[in-house]
Amino acid sequence: MTPNDQHLLVVDDDERIRGLLQTFLRRNGFHVTTARDAAQARRLLAGLEFDLIVLDVMMPGEDGIALTASLREDLATPILLLTARGGTEDRIAGLEAGADDYLPKPFEPKELLLRINAILRRVPAAVEAVGPKVLHLGPVRYDVERGEMWQGESLIRLTATESHLMRIFAARPGEAVSRTQLVEDLGRDESQAQERAVDVQITRLRRKIESDPRQPRYLQTVRGAGYMLAPD
Repeated sequence: MTPNDQHLLVVDDDERIRGLLQTFLRRNGFHVTTARDAAQARRLLAGLEFDLIVLDVMMPGEDGIALTASLREDLATPILLLTARGGTEDRIAGLEAGADDYLPKPFEPKELLLRINAILRRVPAAVEAVGPKVLHLGPVRYDVERGEMWQGESLIRLTATESHLMRIFAARPGEAVSRTQLVEDLGRDESQAQERAVDVQITRLRRKIESDPRQPRYLQTVRGAGYMLAPD
């Protein structure tokens, strides 16, 4: 495979796993840097930019979910969580913290590669938009062409998945999009778990748009039909 310029950060306290992932991902064309814990990851992130972070949940000290939640305060870099805990509640906790995807251990390296590529495709992927170039959502405005969300002069940071969701909704404002269609547009496997994951991402997105996320005005639930973006 021809090398590309995408740089991944792999964070895992298990040296053997770090080495295996680094070798595998490099063979598949990525630049890879590794970190043994959250503290080392923070030092690397302070000086380098990465296209995606592969992050183990079960680490000593600050675990992967806590690190994800902390990074999401000012970092939009996509995060893929790896963990031995594959239960629904654990998956939801990771997504609520801001992860873009969640892969239970043990996993096939090929599946990891597919998940990584699916996430990275969401970042540049643009859904052809029709209508206005800027959507107004109360005090929030969304620049359709740039894929940027602003409140006043402040840029609202979106994760890769949140950005992709906004592009999907912005392409069809006022039109309900089903959960099944959102799963498909996000490039995920169709399953009830993935539909639940979409619900979690919608909840996170509402917190950035709505003045009262519990009573959404702009990112509405349409009973029996899915979700709809309803700009001013």
